[in-house]
Amino acid sequence: MRLDKYLSQATGLPRSLIKRQIKCKNVEVNGQICQDHGYKVVSDDAVLLEGREVSAPGPKYLMLNKPEGTVCATEDAEHPTVIDLLDLENIRDLHPAGRLDIDTTGLVLITNDGQWSHRVTSPKHHCDKVYLVTTADPISPDYIDQFASGITLRNEEAPTLPATLDILTDTQARVTLHEGRYHQVKRMFAAMGNKVVALHREQIGQVVLDDDLEPGEFRFLTDEEAKSF
Repeated sequence: MRLDKYLSQATGLPRSLIKRQIKCKNVEVNGQICQDHGYKVVSDDAVLLEGREVSAPGPKYLMLNKPEGTVCATEDAEHPTVIDLLDLENIRDLHPAGRLDIDTTGLVLITNDGQWSHRVTSPKHHCDKVYLVTTADPISPDYIDQFASGITLRNEEAPTLPATLDILTDTQARVTLHEGRYHQVKRMFAAMGNKVVALHREQIGQVVLDDDLEPGEFRFLTDEEAKSF
């Protein structure tokens, strides 16, 4: 797609204004100023308008390294949202696929594709999630069998589905869940008499949080990552 058409469709701005932006050297492609209206944009090009990345028209799929203190919502009167962290044009149609608590950090997927979001979050699709957990008290080896057998949470009748727990240090473990209940990781450890003091999501399905992303940073998913759901 031509650069001017790409920018016009992605931002909603008229082609005439886009051409002026290109002429005024306000457009970069892959780190270089581009003044060629007819440049053919390909899928892996990084296009910036006035220093802000512009994503292609159509469905968008992103990963964000959520920092503590932000909420997984499109709007919030009291706290910054994960959408507020996106330095992109046209973010109003984006939403988080699932949620993390305000004090939980790590991988959040963001999209404007409702069906894709449903596949990520629906229990029918059995989308595993991996968390790095830090606790107040030592984690006993007994936890491993308890998590594998399922734990009955407070105010619930059905036990959790079997979960995998790998102990890393006395107070740190990696937990893989095959379902998503409210505050599940924290409640499972609470049922064992322990308190979670830090929780970080590392993986959803086959998508692993990029090690290069600092808290608050994001990137677009690769085609392979997006199609894994």
